[in-house]
Amino acid sequence: MLIDHRTYQVHPGKLNEFLKIYGEQGLPIQKRYLGEPFGWFVSHDIGPLNQVVHMWKYESLADREQRRAGLAADPDWQAYLAKASPLLASMENKILRPAPFFQLA
Repeated sequence: MLIDHRTYQVHPGKLNEFLKIYGEQGLPIQKRYLGEPFGWFVSHDIGPLNQVVHMWKYESLADREQRRAGLAADPDWQAYLAKASPLLASMENKILRPAPFFQLA
């Protein structure tokens, strides 16, 4: 089991626009391929602002690669990216594995 932890820095003043486009277009497409997110959060008042953090659960790197390849090949996803990507200043991705003593629910 692993978690794909993604942090996106949204351009100042564009967070609400990004969230609207993502909620209406991006998330429904992702759910077709990736399932339900493990978590989806927005930074608020403390620390770096204008960030979104979302996490996706996979069985393995191979599972992640297969599901994300399907997503990348979807023309609807490509159309969404054309709208959403200009709103982002940067993207960071981490792959996390649970510690040996921790079991994901």
